Amino acid sequence: MEAKPCLYSLTVKTGYVLPPDTNTLGTLFGGKLMSYIDDVAAIAAAKHSRRMAVTASTDSVDFLHPVFEGDSICIEAFVTWTHTTSMEVFSKAVTENLRTGERKVCATAFMTFVAVDDNGKPVPVPPVYPETEQEEQLHRGGQERANYRLERRKRSKEMAKTFGTAYPWNREN
Repeated sequence: MEAKPCLYSLTVKTGYVLPPDTNTLGTLFGGKLMSYIDDVAAIAAAKHSRRMAVTASTDSVDFLHPVFEGDSICIEAFVTWTHTTSMEVFSKAVTENLRTGERKVCATAFMTFVAVDDNGKPVPVPPVYPETEQEEQLHRGGQERANYRLERRKRSKEMAKTFGTAYPWNREN
């Protein structure tokens, strides 16, 4: 497969922050922002692979600044690193006060997506290559983050096995 530049997958989506998307403090729900990030990152992964892409993991979503009702929210995402069937996507969310023009990075995130065929089976993805210093910085750390994800997933599976499906408070005494 022919490698593609990070820019090939760049996806940008901007919208208003409206009252139904905010909490009692008038700021965007964190879960709503996470949903926006997942949506844009999934499109970036699909653009890179030209396949359906499913979310495999979210490393973290770091909330850096509140997003207020009436502001705009712009999500940018692109593929930074690939493995055989998986793609790491970096996302950045920028809020803008539309009255003053003040802009702030309000969140960053790394997510992993897996390209799948029409039957939901993983399929190979093209390699990705950086072209800018910032893309190179993200690309360079990709393997290390992937190793961390594998270890974290192993621990998550162990925890799921330990806790199972029963709730402790539903047990017979």
